[in-house]
Amino acid sequence: MLAGLPIYQQAILLLAALVLFSSFTLLAQTRVTAIIHAFAWQGALVAMTTALVAFDSGKHHLYISAALTLSLKALFIPWLLHRLVKKMRIDRVAHTVEHPALVLMIATALVIFCYYVAQPIQQLEHSITRNTIAISMSVVLLGMLMLVSRNKAVSQVVGFMSLENGLFFAAVAATHGMPMVVELGVAFDVLVAAVIFGVFFFHIKDSIDSLNVSELNRLSETDE
Repeated sequence: MLAGLPIYQQAILLLAALVLFSSFTLLAQTRVTAIIHAFAWQGALVAMTTALVAFDSGKHHLYISAALTLSLKALFIPWLLHRLVKKMRIDRVAHTVEHPALVLMIATALVIFCYYVAQPIQQLEHSITRNTIAISMSVVLLGMLMLVSRNKAVSQVVGFMSLENGLFFAAVAATHGMPMVVELGVAFDVLVAAVIFGVFFFHIKDSIDSLNVSELNRLSETDE
């Protein structure tokens, strides 16, 4: 089936698989700099996929979306996060997770579940959309898994951004993009969120001298 697809659709599927692999890479990393690098690569892969979908569908506004995705998620936001972690001197701090093997097993089970959910869509049997929907759902759920399995604020923010990558990937690969106004609004929201998260990091660091969110629970218990 895959051999009969046009070369650019095969390339979209390959990039989709790499996006999914980058989500597993995010879950497996233990250093904040490696997490940021993996997120940057995921953003670049999503941007490349958007450009290919623009070529496949002939919707030229998607080239603007690809440029915005590359600029924000592969360049600016990773640069901003790098700068923040260096200023707070946490670039060498380990962001470990309890039971990492179990987390990866849960991630694999979530991917299988997403393919199981997408499999009955008979209308998409002869297109790449069913696979891209399954992968998009997987990236979203793996982003959620990163949110709940990590206790460092920076890792959780990257998990949130990865979740948003999955939603954007679904909109682009499955439906050939949203209206341009909506895409610009989403890009602006992501940019504002990144800046707000940066301020949030500094406030947490100044208040409790740590970005471990479990320390916030201890602080509330002490206040009580």
